[in-house]
Amino acid sequence: MKQIAFTFALVMALVGCCRQESEKPQCFTTPETPSEFYKERLSRIDSAFQRAVDDGLMPHAVTFVAQNGEIVHYKAFGYRDIEKNIPCQKDDIFRMASQTKAIAVVGLMTLFEEGLFQLDEPIKKYIPAFENPQVLVAYNAKDTTYTVRPAKRDITIRDLMTHTSGISYEGNHWAIMKKANVPPLNTLEPYVLGEVVDRLAKLPLAHDPGEKFTYSMNIEVLGRLSEILSGQSIDLFLKERIFDPLGMNDTYFYLPEDKADRLVTLYTYPQGGALQRSEHPIHQTYPIAGAKTFFSTGAGLSGTIEDYAKFCQMILNEGEFNGHRILGRKTIELMKQNNVKDLRGDIGFGLAWDVFRPQYAHKNIVSEGSMRWGGMFGTDYIIDPKENLIVLMYVNLQPNFSGLNPKTLMHNVTYQALK
Repeated sequence: MKQIAFTFALVMALVGCCRQESEKPQCFTTPETPSEFYKERLSRIDSAFQRAVDDGLMPHAVTFVAQNGEIVHYKAFGYRDIEKNIPCQKDDIFRMASQTKAIAVVGLMTLFEEGLFQLDEPIKKYIPAFENPQVLVAYNAKDTTYTVRPAKRDITIRDLMTHTSGISYEGNHWAIMKKANVPPLNTLEPYVLGEVVDRLAKLPLAHDPGEKFTYSMNIEVLGRLSEILSGQSIDLFLKERIFDPLGMNDTYFYLPEDKADRLVTLYTYPQGGALQRSEHPIHQTYPIAGAKTFFSTGAGLSGTIEDYAKFCQMILNEGEFNGHRILGRKTIELMKQNNVKDLRGDIGFGLAWDVFRPQYAHKNIVSEGSMRWGGMFGTDYIIDPKENLIVLMYVNLQPNFSGLNPKTLMHNVTYQALK
C-alpha cells in the first residue's frame, strides 16, 4: 500500500513539474494509451519504416510523434552503421543540416524582443559589407567573370528571414561563391562566420530583394547578426538562449569526443544504384572532423530527434517549454504567418519555416496552418497547432534516388492514425 501511495505521489509530482504554472506541457510524458490516436493504426509507422529498411530503401530512421505534450510514438529502425552491424538507437545523433535555420532565427528573435533591431531595417546598418548590393546580369563560365547592375533597394533583415534577399547558391552563383571562398554548406577548412559573411556580402544577387523566394545562405548572415548584437560567438549564444533552457543536451555544431560515436553514418542511394555508404569527404565527417571553426547557422547543427522535438514543442507552446519562456506568444504568432504572399504558390513561408496554406492543405493530409521544414540529409519536422501535434522523422540519406520519400511516408502514416 505504501508503495502504491509513493508511486502515485511520484506521478503527481511529475505531472506538476510538466505543467508548472502554465497550461502548456513543460516536458514530455508517455501515456499508456494515446487518447486521440487509434493505437493499431499508429503501429503502421513501425511496419512502414521497418519495411523500408528491410527492402534496402533506407539505412535507418528514428520517428517521433507527440500530441498535447504526450509521446505517442518514438522508435528507432535499422542501423547506425550497416557495415559494423550497429543498430540505430533513439538517442543517436543525426546531421540536421537546414533544420539549423529555425533554431538560428529563434535565437535572433530573442534579440528582436529586446529591441535591438527591427525586421525591416537594412542589414547594412549592422553589417556594412552589404552596402550597395549588386544583381548579376551575365556570367562568363570560361573565365568566371560577370557583369552586374545596382539592386533596386537594400536587403532587409526580413528579406533574409524569408529567403527573398536575392542571395543564391543556385546555378552560376555556386561557382561564384566557390571562387570567393564562401562555403555554401559545411566545411573542414578554418573559416569563421564573420569573414565568410563579409565575403558573401560582396557577391552579386540573383534578383532584386523582395522579388522572389531564393533559398540560400541568408541564415548565415542572420547568425552573424546575432553575434554582432549579442557580443557572443553564435555557438555560445544558441547554447545559452535555446539549448540549455530547453534541455537540448545533445545538440552541437561539432560533437564532443564522448558523443562522436553516436553520430549515424551517412548513406546515399545514387540514381540507378543501391543503398551504400557515402564517400563524400565533408558531409560524412564535418560534425567530428576538420578545423571546427565555422558555425554554419544555415546547415551546421547535429543532434538527437528528441532534442529537436523539445524545440518544436516550444514553438507549439507559443514560446515556452521546460519551464523557460524563449519567445513571447505574439512573436511566435508573427513567425507563423505567411510572410511571402504568393511567391511560393501553394506553400507559404513564415520567418523560419514552410506554412501550409489552405490550397496546399486541401491536397495533402497535413493540417492547414502547420509549419514544416527539414534538412538535406533527410530530417524533417511538422508543428501542427490545429491537432496540437509535432511529428519528426530523422534519417541521414543523401542523395536519395530510392523512389521512397521518407518525409511524405511519415506524414501519411501518422495522420491516418488520428481519431
